[in-house]
Amino acid sequence: MVVGAFPMAKLLYLGIRQVSKPLANRIKEAARRSEFFKTYICLPPAQLYHWAEMRAKMRLMGFRAEAVKPLNEDAAAELGAELLGEATVFLVAGGCLVLEYWRHQAHQRRKRSERQTAWEAMRDEVGHLALALEALQEQVRAAPAQSALEELQAQMREVRARLCARDPPSAPRATPEE
Repeated sequence: MVVGAFPMAKLLYLGIRQVSKPLANRIKEAARRSEFFKTYICLPPAQLYHWAEMRAKMRLMGFRAEAVKPLNEDAAAELGAELLGEATVFLVAGGCLVLEYWRHQAHQRRKRSERQTAWEAMRDEVGHLALALEALQEQVRAAPAQSALEELQAQMREVRARLCARDPPSAPRATPEE
């Protein structure tokens, strides 16, 4: 039985299984003591089980079992109590399996939902990034080309060079003293 990361749940399931055996024994004891329980709950399944078992055995041995002699009341009550006890253990174990299956399915649904949410968030993020990329591409298209920028820088250097050539730095003039 896979319980996952919850050791308390595993202990709970173990406890339920351990409790089911004594519960089955108590039910068997009650079946032996109570006349109503013995007559209406234990005897019919025990006689049916005996009838099916004897017919199967006879057919396997090659005989034709037309009529099967029923068990006496004490043997049928004992067999019925055993069947009831085994059915109790089986039902408790089956219930634990069903509960574990439901828990596992809920976990799978939760994981699937989380994956779907993450996928949608990533898809939204990709959409936002695509819009940002388009905006940046528009800005790059609108900006002057790199060659035009270099051309402007070259023109500015020429203008500076001409200005520097026309106005040589003047030497400090001496002022006549009076």
